[in-house]
Amino acid sequence: MMPQRIYSLNDAPVAAGPVVYWMSRDQRVADNWALVHAQALALERRVPLTVVFTLAPAFLGATLRQYAFMLRGLVQTARRLADLSIPFQLLHGEPADEICRFTQLHHIGAVVTDFDPLRIKRAWREEVARRLEVAVIEVDTHNIVPCRLASAKQEFGAYTIRPKIQRLLPDFLHEFPTPIRHPIPWASPTDTFSIEPVLKALAVDHTVPEVAWLPPGEAEGHERLATFIAHGLASYDSRRNDPCVDGQSGLSPYLHFGQLAPQRVALEVRRHHPHSPSAQAFLEELIVRRELSDNFCLYNPFYDSVQGFPAWGVRSHDEHRHDRREYVYSREQFTTAATHDPLWNAAQREMVTTGKMHGYLRMYWAKKILEWTPTPEDAMATAIYLNDRYQLDGRDPNGYAGIAWSIGGVHDRAWGNRPVFGKIRYMNAAGCARKFDVREYIRRYQRDD
Repeated sequence: MMPQRIYSLNDAPVAAGPVVYWMSRDQRVADNWALVHAQALALERRVPLTVVFTLAPAFLGATLRQYAFMLRGLVQTARRLADLSIPFQLLHGEPADEICRFTQLHHIGAVVTDFDPLRIKRAWREEVARRLEVAVIEVDTHNIVPCRLASAKQEFGAYTIRPKIQRLLPDFLHEFPTPIRHPIPWASPTDTFSIEPVLKALAVDHTVPEVAWLPPGEAEGHERLATFIAHGLASYDSRRNDPCVDGQSGLSPYLHFGQLAPQRVALEVRRHHPHSPSAQAFLEELIVRRELSDNFCLYNPFYDSVQGFPAWGVRSHDEHRHDRREYVYSREQFTTAATHDPLWNAAQREMVTTGKMHGYLRMYWAKKILEWTPTPEDAMATAIYLNDRYQLDGRDPNGYAGIAWSIGGVHDRAWGNRPVFGKIRYMNAAGCARKFDVREYIRRYQRDD
């Protein structure tokens, strides 16, 4: 375990008593530095270990679609932990309150948790660290190079963070230790985790249904990775920007829910295709671009608003705030794919019906929301609402950074001045037509009625 991954959230000591791993972002047993550290602490002190997950009553607009994918994956996690004699416990309620209550009830000696740069998750952890009198320890098991170590400030773009990550990558991109069967049993009784009653009782929007095409869970994430390496990686660089072919990895939901470790993905890609251009292109997205998004959300408190745009982007929007929009749509019209643009409508329907949207089209989709809303504030709010409501991988640093790039120029540069967009990079359907068969894509996602 490398100490650079560990960040103490308070000054309290590790006390006598069991160790709890407060699982949140990284919902897996294998390849999990936070679990490894929690077990090392427990073994060193010869105390029990348990894993706890706090199920918040509402989380950033998530619907049944996202909760079901997460919870069905956690069922697998609980079973894998049980095989290691580590009980898994699902708590319901406000996360900070539940963790503090659990810690005091069971006389916990240390709380280990995973890293997440999102504002709400940081607030939960900070409150727990402030209220508890035992050590609260954060372990970055989501990034290959720990986010706090890679940079101590917000980076301008991929070109500034890339050399920092590449310099540190050899120190961190190596195999994981394997958790062992825990020899000290948990004394208190634990409730069994039954999925269907939990899903039925969830006070979330059930009108956005589960998806059937992608099975959740740690095992399925590893299977999807193996399939991509065997059949998709070699052609990734040439096919990834074409929504009409199956050219992307399909790993995003597994990475978002932490059912698959990015470090495991990188290790396997390097093992099977160490020098191919497609592997290098894929690793750039997996490592540099993904970790740049975490950097953005960690160091920019306004990652989900216009205030988080670079100064040139804010000025540009202010200069064009009152430009005439040829089309202006309501949120309901966007939601129901009722715009004049068949390509945008098809992308929206893909997202609503499948829980995903091709990465290239995500940029076009967000930029058109900017073009067809009254203000950039409206555009940000609408894009985030739709993304977080329908995408399986919504509520993620990648999503916030991608929307901020599309609408506000984050991690981009100023381009030529034009109406509405100002100096924000422009995209249109003609540009998409040069990349892929737009008619075929539209045909796939035409309305049934």
